[in-house]
Formats: sequence, structure tokens, C-alpha cells
Amino acid sequence: MPYLDYVAGAPVDERVVEAMLPYFKHPGNPSSVHSKGFEARNAIEDARTKVASLINADSSEIVFTSGATESNNLAIIGYAMRNKNRGKHIVVSAIEHISIINAAKFLMKNGFEVDYAPVDGHGKVKLNELESIIRDDTILVSVQHANPEIGTIQNIEEIRDVVDCALHVDATASLGKIEVDVQKLGADLVTLSSNDIYGPRGVGALYIRKGVRVNPLILGGGQERGLRGGTESVAGIVGFGKAAEIAEKEWRDEAERLRVLRDRLAEGLLRIEDTFLNGHPEDRLPNNVSVRFSYIEGESILLSMDMEGIQASTGSACTSKTLQPSHVLMAIGLKHEEAHGSVVFSLGRWSSEEDVSYVLEKLPGIVERLRMMSPLYMKRKKGGE
Repeated sequence: MPYLDYVAGAPVDERVVEAMLPYFKHPGNPSSVHSKGFEARNAIEDARTKVASLINADSSEIVFTSGATESNNLAIIGYAMRNKNRGKHIVVSAIEHISIINAAKFLMKNGFEVDYAPVDGHGKVKLNELESIIRDDTILVSVQHANPEIGTIQNIEEIRDVVDCALHVDATASLGKIEVDVQKLGADLVTLSSNDIYGPRGVGALYIRKGVRVNPLILGGGQERGLRGGTESVAGIVGFGKAAEIAEKEWRDEAERLRVLRDRLAEGLLRIEDTFLNGHPEDRLPNNVSVRFSYIEGESILLSMDMEGIQASTGSACTSKTLQPSHVLMAIGLKHEEAHGSVVFSLGRWSSEEDVSYVLEKLPGIVERLRMMSPLYMKRKKGGE
């Protein structure tokens, strides 16, 4: 049955599992000064080199974390606290991940000012307005490389041109889908996630450009150059490294294959009456199809699809427990009822033509059945008659 919720969680590649297996039972602590400790430390450094290679960085610029959320917090809070003597103003885009939004709110409670850079109807940051928001005391700007809910890809190089302070880029959704080259992006801090490239959950990384200083959020025994205390998850980090190694070799071919499936799925879904695409029609992730179905709730569609064996999502898994409409969809100008009718289909390494065919076979009937129970739809239909 089609699993089309790769944006929320991706299966771990079997090649990654095989690389991790020896380290589940390995006794060595990477900080220990003996042969087993050295083995664990060498495994971590090998993984660090592979992750760095994927984004064209130096291995010394990679700090391992527990995942993208921690990396985002380390980037936003860690950088702001370390550099507050230079200014207490930061800017984040209006469609950032909730971990960025909440980190910004934390800073606001601790004496910082935060402005939100607006986006257009496709989710692109408005460069002129971003430039006008930046002040002399602005020390950090944070903009996603690509949005996981609507798939829109930002032109980070253009944003870099108007940002004259530190730039943080959340590359969680883009890593392994499109090119993430930190030298071309010009970012000072970049968030990375293991599971989004078919590695294990609970592991992430933050790229910190040489010369950039951040305060640690987790204090411990000096692990990760003193920037992230606590004994490292050796098996998890090894898995992240293997996933990065595979992604570096395969992402281009995989992206092209997924782009074909994405376009076929999008074209089929948009044939359903009163169905619209969210996000940019061209500058979007190769695996993302975000659509909204008028007159019905996205949650109802998800439950109905799940009964047919199809899994998708209504937005970020991190905010799915709330009943509020997605802040991303509201930021691009959708009304509440439009945002509530949105569904995200995200393809991945094991998605197939058969998956797309099955969805296009089942979904029109699901939408029609749900709309027949919608007072708004029935009122429109009677009005049209």
C-alpha cells in the first residue's frame, strides 16, 4: 500500500541498518582512552567526514545533535546568546519550521526582538521586504532552504546577497532531494537531519562555518568540541554517515525519478474539481505534492485514505496535534477553510508508479463522498444548478 508521508518519517535504508548493526553492541565510549574507545571515535569521525562531503563542508564544521529540532535550537538560540553583545534583533521567515518559530519566541522572552519576513502566495520570501526588515543590530537571519509542507525552494543565494549578518538555513527538507552546497549557499549555519535521507531517527547535525561562534545548549563533558554535551550515539551517527554516503551518490538520479512521479500525481489530483496546488509550481522539491481540496477537511481525507492503505499528511508532523491551521498555509495567504482542506503527499526512495496509480484510482471517490456530506459543497452545488 502507498506510503506517501516521507516528509514526516522515512524508512531506514537496509544498507544503513547493516552499517549500524556492529555498533549496537560495541562497548566503546568515544571519549575513552583505549582501543574500544578509539574504534568508536574513529567511526564517528568517519561519519562526520561523509556528512561534510555531502554538503561540501569541512568535517570540523559538523556538530552532531539529536535531530533537526535540536540543530535549529542550537543555531538560533546558541548563536543569539553568544553574539548578543553585537545586537539583539533576529529575522526569521514566516514559514519556518515550528522549532525555529518557538526558538524565536524563547528569545523574545529573553530580551531579543524578532521580525518575520513575509512570503508571497507561492511561499517565496519577499526579498525587498526582507531587506527592509534588516537593521544595524540584526545579528541573524533564518530561512529554510525548502519548505516541507508546500515544497517551495528558496533562492538562498539571492537571500545571501541582501543579508549582511549571519545566515542560518534549515536544509532538513532539501538534503538529499536537491543540491545542498554550503559554499554556494553562503550560509553560516545549516541544519541537517538523518531520517530525511533514510538514516535513523534521533540523529541530526548542524554545520557551523569556521569562525562562527555559538553557545552550547547542552552542557556536558566537552563532546562535539564542547558544543553538544553527552555521550554520542555511535550507532546512530554511523547510520547518518552511511545515509549521507548513499545520498551523495544517488540523490540526482533519485530526484529525477521522483520528479516524474510527482508531476504525474499532481496532474492527476488537479483534475479533481476544485482542487488546487499549494506552493511554487516550478521551484519545488521533486518529491512534494501539496494540494487543497475545497469544501472538505484534510483530516477526513487522511482517515479515509488510511482505510484504503494510503498514508499522507496535512502538514508538519510536529504541529499535527493542534487543531490550528498551518502557519505556513496562512502565511501564503490561504483562508482558514482552504488551509484545513490541504493534504501533503511526499514521495520517497520506495515510491512507485503503482503507488501513484493507486492513489489516483482511490482519491477521486473519497473526495466525492466527503463532499457529498459537506453542507458548503451541497449549497454550492444547488446554487450552481
